[in-house]
Amino acid sequence: MSNVFSMTGFATVEHKSPEFLLVWELRTVNQRFLETTFRLPEALRSIEQSLRDSARQALTRGKLDASLKLESQVTDGTLAVNESLLEAVLTSAQVIAQKAPQATPLSQNELLAWPGVLSQSGAAINDLAQAATALFEQGLEQLIAARAEEGSKLQSIVRRALQEVSAQLEQLEPLAQSLPALQRQKLQERVDELTTKIEPERLAQEVVLLAQKADIREELDRLRIHVTQSLELINGQGPHGRRLDFLTQELNREANTLGAKSVCAETSAASIELKVIIEQIREQVQNME
Repeated sequence: MSNVFSMTGFATVEHKSPEFLLVWELRTVNQRFLETTFRLPEALRSIEQSLRDSARQALTRGKLDASLKLESQVTDGTLAVNESLLEAVLTSAQVIAQKAPQATPLSQNELLAWPGVLSQSGAAINDLAQAATALFEQGLEQLIAARAEEGSKLQSIVRRALQEVSAQLEQLEPLAQSLPALQRQKLQERVDELTTKIEPERLAQEVVLLAQKADIREELDRLRIHVTQSLELINGQGPHGRRLDFLTQELNREANTLGAKSVCAETSAASIELKVIIEQIREQVQNME
């Protein structure tokens, strides 16, 4: 299994017994933190907290949407009517009818569908809860496997993009070594074209200042460090998303500085290409757990 996990995943699992059919659908999407939403039948609301705890142990980031479908397979009338609740609903319906005669009365089907009016025995509910919890754990395993499969693809994409950044830096290295001398030469040529004389000391100061501004070796060094850190991180144990997102911001900052210091077409083009690659990395990293 991949050590990189995507925040996007889907899983569906079901359990069928002579008494009931349970179907879990689990879906996760991007989210800065972990957020869980459960849709459960009224009879199983009591297990929601334990399900949330299980989800927190298995997932660190992403928005989890978990929906449980329950269908009864029992046709022998073993369901019990909560008479006190039914009586309360009917009394409330009568009050509403007096105050709003135009309101449509509740039908028998609507009364039966009222949460809690029909219930199974405590033993049956307990069996349902245990089966639903065990099935949720299976669904989580499938969901994690799906996130790992997607994460492996993201890992390959980001690793390849980081290698492209390294290749760009290698191409820039010879140019970086020659840029200060090139800048001095350009300045000297412009001075030679002037009709006025410039003091040698003043000229030397300007040459030093311009050479410093044109020197991109520091930016290249920092870019290499960030690329190395990113590769080590993505090849190591997670979670990866937040730390890689931070390193991507640092890569982009150095690429922008590189572009601002460009004094020739080659460095300008390289800066643009770097920012394109880094943006591709950022898009993929946004989906990593």
